[in-house]
Order: sequence, then structure tokens, then C-alpha cells
Amino acid sequence: MKGLWGSLAGLTAGFALAATSAAAGDIAGFRSIGFSGDGKIYAFEEYGIQDGSGFPYSNIYFLDTVKDAYLPGTPVRVRIDDEQAGLGAARAEAARKASPLIESNGLADEPGQVVTFNPTTEVDSDPHRLRYLPFPSDPPFGKPYALVLEEYALPSPSACKDIVEEVRGFRLRLTERDGAAVDDLVHEDDHLPASRNCATGYRLAGVVTHTPPGAPPVHMALVLVLSFGFEGRDGRWIAVPVHP
Repeated sequence: MKGLWGSLAGLTAGFALAATSAAAGDIAGFRSIGFSGDGKIYAFEEYGIQDGSGFPYSNIYFLDTVKDAYLPGTPVRVRIDDEQAGLGAARAEAARKASPLIESNGLADEPGQVVTFNPTTEVDSDPHRLRYLPFPSDPPFGKPYALVLEEYALPSPSACKDIVEEVRGFRLRLTERDGAAVDDLVHEDDHLPASRNCATGYRLAGVVTHTPPGAPPVHMALVLVLSFGFEGRDGRWIAVPVHP
């Protein structure tokens, strides 16, 4: 288990965000885990110290990139209901529970490429638009792709009506493909999923790409969901498959 956890952490050590119990809410850290060889499965971890309670947590998501749905029996969720517990303990337990799926799908062998990243700490970037090249190289290879996220109000679930004035969904469009202008709808909410709690905003926060041998590429759009929290808005992650 120690070797597996060490190898997974090494995949994206420079990419992981340190999550703390800051007074401005709980913005979860993010760690990309990887893809199956054919690109049909993608996994990532979010982790942090829960706002209000101080409990450490780690959630590992396994996504079917064709159906845009979680794999059966997932996500793997761990929370240690002890504010004295360390974040490392929660992450190690989540890694232990997730390791059979990670190993059986070969996710550690195909980490993909983090080709753009736009965290909440980035003050000069557009929170709703990303333009990127799909392959890391120098000199640059290929032509750009662009994604645009649009927010809009949705009917408020009963659980949110006395908490926030308005809940919001999002629409995601691919507006540039290999340097050419397009207008392809990737995702559009028609209701607010319960898993997003009382979401009040979104940030288009990154893209991870994977090009399987002999198969079409997969781009995972990383969206940070901002929702009502105890001391400020909390941030949790979702990944939306894009098939450009």
C-alpha cells in the first residue's frame, strides 16, 4: 500500500493544491490520478479539511468518460470525524479503498497531461474561459482549443430555499477546435444535482488531456463548484468529458 500511495502521489505532486481550513471557506485540493488506456475511465481526488467541523476528508471519483457518469460503487468517500486527525490519514484510507479500481484499470500508467490550470488564486485570468494546446511541447505542437462556461439560475431545491437566494447551473461549450471556430455544446444543466449542495457559482479550472493509441482524444474539463459554506463558499470538483 505504501508503494501504491507513493506512486500515485508522484503522478501529480507538482499539481496538487494544499487545502487548509482557512477562514474563507473550504476550497478542496485537487489531484489528477489518470485514465484507462482506452480513455474510457478517468479518476481524480479532491481533499481537504471540512469547513466548520475541521474534519479531514478525501473523495476519489471514477468517471465513465463515454456515459459521463460515475462508475458503479463510486465515488470513494472518506471523512474522519475527528478534528485532531491528520489529512494524510484520510487520503491514505481513500487511496486504500480506491486501489483495486485504480490497479484493475491501469490508471497509474496513463496519467494524461494537465495542459491548463486556473485555480481560485489566479487573479488575472478569466474564470469562465480557457484556451489551450492539447499537447505539452516546446516548440508548441498543434493548434488551440477553447472552452467557455456560462452560468445561469436554476429552480432552487427545497433544501436550498432558506439558505441561498439563488442556485446556479452551468453550460459548457467548445468554441475552438484545432484552431478553428466551432460552437459545440458539451454540457448543459436542466436541474441542480444534489451532489453539488447549494451551488452558487462555478470556475472553469483546468483541462487534462489523454490521447489513446488508435482512439479519439479525451479532454477532461475541470470545473470547481462553489457552494454555500460555513465560513464562506466551499469549492468541490467535477470533471466533464469533452470529445473534441
